[in-house]
Amino acid sequence: MAQIDVTVPMVGKIVKVLVKPGDAVAEDDEIAVLEAMKMEMPVVAPAAGKIAEVKVEPGQLVEAETVLAIIETE
Repeated sequence: MAQIDVTVPMVGKIVKVLVKPGDAVAEDDEIAVLEAMKMEMPVVAPAAGKIAEVKVEPGQLVEAETVLAIIETE
């Protein structure tokens, strides 16, 4: 089983976390919403699998490439 990190593309604030550990996700499913430069942008799953861990919470400020969640793939 492989693990894939879900990261944010830029500095911003986590507005919403839409998954929890154990949730199944498909490629391109929304994982969280990031507010950056006064815009909200979805952060999507890079691959299908199961959420192993969520590492952020709403309201948290994050740097570029911060790991939001870890997906376990088959």
